[in-house]
Amino acid sequence: MKSSTTHILTALGCLTWGVLGHGQIQNFTVNGVYNQGFILDYYYQKVNTGHFPNVAGWYAEDLDLGFVAPDAYTTPDIVCHKNSAPGAASATVPAGGTIVFQWGPGPWPHPYGPILTYLAQCSGSCTTVDKTSLRWVKIQEQGINYNTQVWAQQDLINQGSKWTVKIPSSLKPGNYVIRSELLAAHGATSLNGMQNYPQCINIVVTGSGTKSLPAGTPATSLYKPTDPGILFNPYTTIKSYTIPGPALWVG
Repeated sequence: MKSSTTHILTALGCLTWGVLGHGQIQNFTVNGVYNQGFILDYYYQKVNTGHFPNVAGWYAEDLDLGFVAPDAYTTPDIVCHKNSAPGAASATVPAGGTIVFQWGPGPWPHPYGPILTYLAQCSGSCTTVDKTSLRWVKIQEQGINYNTQVWAQQDLINQGSKWTVKIPSSLKPGNYVIRSELLAAHGATSLNGMQNYPQCINIVVTGSGTKSLPAGTPATSLYKPTDPGILFNPYTTIKSYTIPGPALWVG
């Protein structure tokens, strides 16, 4: 028979995983083609063996599968999560193509908050880029539907923790990092209560597009803790919401 202590520890372990086990892009599909993302297992493989599979998803040490808080907005953690480093591979995406991000490993539990997607171009290979040199351009944003009061994150939940993004069809070929970010707003009534979940993937854009990205923004300048879309009350009827970050680029 297990001791009561063992039962308690087992229960706590399950509770922790259920609460925190949702903060990474486990995989993604490009026009329906499956690609493996960076998963927490790979961190432990690196610790134990010194290596892990080459994937386009960026390495990160968000070991609790948790978030970046507003008091870390000016640190490199906000770029692509804690102690992030470029993925060793890149996924090919045609301009105008779609990427479907699968968040996990557990179901996404937060129904309040916006979803944002950014692109940054690498001057060379994104596999060796200095993350602090990247300049981010927002290519997708979704906040709240004022008629239904349904947030983007509830849409994510309804879609099985999947989120679809289209690469601008006019974008010129090149090496880019795509940054998908969920902002969980269930604690946004308090200063430092917003929860940011940034995840990055290297992509090579192909096609005949001719437009370059406009001048972007360093990740450490994307948000301030007191921005109206960061510090607000989500538990009321929302009639106006200012989506965080720079203006949307429509290509």
